[in-house]
This record gives sequence, structure tokens and C-alpha cells, in this order.
Amino acid sequence: MNKQRLLERFLQYVQIDTTAVEDAGKYPSSDGQLEMGKLLVQQLDEMGAADISQDEFGIVMATVPGTVNGAPVVAFNSHVDTSPETSGKQVRPNVIENYDGNDIALSGDPTKIIAAATCPELPEAAGKTIITTDGTTLLGGDDKAGVAIIMELAQHLIENPDLAHGPVRILFTCDEEIGHGVDHVDIEKVDATVCYNFDGGGQDMIDVETFSADMALVTFNGVNIHPAIAKDKMVNSIRALGQFLARLPMNFSPECTDGRDGFMHPYVVEGGVAKTTLKILLRDFNIAKLTEFGSIMKRMGSDIEVVCEGTQVNVEIIEQYRNMGDGLANEPRAVQYAVEAHERLGRTPTKSIVRGGTDGSRLTELGLPTPNLSSGQHNIHSPLEWACLDEMVAACEVGIEIVKRWAEK
Repeated sequence: MNKQRLLERFLQYVQIDTTAVEDAGKYPSSDGQLEMGKLLVQQLDEMGAADISQDEFGIVMATVPGTVNGAPVVAFNSHVDTSPETSGKQVRPNVIENYDGNDIALSGDPTKIIAAATCPELPEAAGKTIITTDGTTLLGGDDKAGVAIIMELAQHLIENPDLAHGPVRILFTCDEEIGHGVDHVDIEKVDATVCYNFDGGGQDMIDVETFSADMALVTFNGVNIHPAIAKDKMVNSIRALGQFLARLPMNFSPECTDGRDGFMHPYVVEGGVAKTTLKILLRDFNIAKLTEFGSIMKRMGSDIEVVCEGTQVNVEIIEQYRNMGDGLANEPRAVQYAVEAHERLGRTPTKSIVRGGTDGSRLTELGLPTPNLSSGQHNIHSPLEWACLDEMVAACEVGIEIVKRWAEK
């Protein structure tokens, strides 16, 4: 594996602004995603990949031809967009070689400090090469680390035709961070038996479950009139929304849950007296519990119509993604071969759960089993984000062992 080339790719990718934009009204939601896709197409062509394309939605696909006849097609996926939670414009990455294990004050904003007290995996990176932000933007390791890993993996396979593997399909998606990464993926065109998503933290983790997810869109309709003449006429939708929020159980909030606990998370409020809207994330590993959360939302809406006379409340439950563990059970080799790949490298993988979702959630739901693998990300979506180059190299090695295992009889 070419460690320096992997680093150079990653540094190049993070400096392209691919921030996803909520409610942009187009797909992909930002032009930078198309720009990065064009660069990936060019680089895939230069390394000698086949069947390279970037479609109208920015989705990039390519193939590394197999060296074993009849072996299953294995796909690898990452997304090119970055989170809108922190700016991804003018990212200035800092490379720290032979990291000393101490807290890091970031160069662009010394008040931003990556500290072991809040990031326990930081001391474990001592002696390794890490890449940080300068404290003014995110880094974009989520998921440009994954993109760089797949590109290096592909080039390594092309440069080493003696390695036994079936066809390897490369899939780069857009707008994963705003829940639309797989909206325009043609599963039949991907035409793979299995897919692996490089979009996880640290090293040697295999994510085998994600939340199942819905969103509740709650609309409160009132009546607006000048407050001077409002007696017995005004119906203030904001007050109704406040009553609704007060009834949300705190023991099912992100602030009070972890592990396998689900939550109901209000995260966007918009509007005025006549109309307000509230968006609530509904999350649970158990689909029955998720359905119960939706029922709670609807009952609360009906209750508010009684308490706040004259208010009309509409609750719409919008399906987002489903626990990939349910689909992975239909193809146990997907996880089994990933475990074996780690073990062949002398590593002990950890099967983990994700309190969120990945492109793998939707791909699995659509019939392409897609567990999620580590890609060296840390402190994602934050100015304190960092990535570990050594862990990215380790991920490439896992990918090589996976395709070799799938090519065995």
C-alpha cells in the first residue's frame, strides 16, 4: 500500500468544498460534489479502471476487472459530501507525523484544542501520522477518508494483477449527510453480491447495525390577527408548539440515551403565529419501537388540538432508513468475510452498532448487503475533527483481504 499517495489523495480531497446543503432544491445539493466527482473520474481513468462514469446526479461508478473468473462482484462505497453542521469551505489540513500523544491546539484558532480528556482515542494515535483541521472548519474525514481509501485500494489492485479477486465495483455517492446518499443509486447497475461502506471511525470496527429512522414533520396551524384586537380571535401556533415540546418525554432524548436506546429529537423549528413547523428525528434499533414513537407523535398532536382550542395539528411521519442488521442477516457472508479479513491480518475486529445511519443502511434495505467499516475518522462534523493515516492504511489492507476472501471457492 502506498501510504504517501493515500495521504496526498486525502489532502487533495478535503480541500474541495463539498458541503451538503439542506433544502437546496437540486441534486447533488452543492456544486463541489460534482467537481470532486469529476476529479475522481479523471484519477480512475489515469489508474486504468474500467467502466468509469459520473451520472447527472454526481454518482461516480467504476470497476477494477477481476483476476478470478466467476468470482462474485464486491462493491466499495463512500460519500463525497461533508456535513453542513460545520463549514467545509477553505479547509486547511495540518499533518502531524510521529504524533507525540499530547493535546493539540489548532493553528487557525488556538482556543480549539483536541484533548485526550474529550477524545480518549487520541493517545492511542501516538507515534502515528494524524491530520487535523486548523480549527476554523471541519476536516472532511467523514467521508473523504473513505474515498481516499477506496481510491488507493483500487490502484493497489490494478498495480498488483497477481492478487486473486473478482470484479471490484467502486461507488461514490452524494448528499449522504442530508439523508439522500442512495436516492439515485441504480442497484441493478451496481450489480454486486455485497458492498462495504468505508464510513466508520477508528480501526478494526465492523458496524453491523444502524438505527432505523423516521422523521416527524409536525405542522401547527393557528390564526393570526393584530394583537391589539386579538381577544377571542387569535390562535397562536407558537404556543401550541411549545405545549407539544413540553410533552416530549426527556427520557427519550439524545441527551439522556445511549447504547441501544432510541430517541425523539426535535431539531428544527420554523414559523410564526399563523403557522409553525417542527421537525423531530425518530430513532430506534427496533422497528416496532420506532413505529410506537410515530404513534406517540400523532397522539400528542391530537391532544394539543384539545388543549390549544382552534389549533390544527398535522403530524406526518416520513420514512428515512432502516436498521441494516435486518438485511445483513440475509447474507451472513458479508460480515463473516469482513471478520476473517481482519483475522488474516492478525487483528481482532469489533462488531459494533451505529447510533445513526449510513449509505449502507439504505443499500442493504434495497437488497445490497452493506456493512460499514472503519476509515480512521475521529470527532466528525466538528472543528476538532481529525483522521489517522495509519488507520486509513489499515482499512485499505482490510479491503484487499475482503476481495481475496470473496474470490476463494
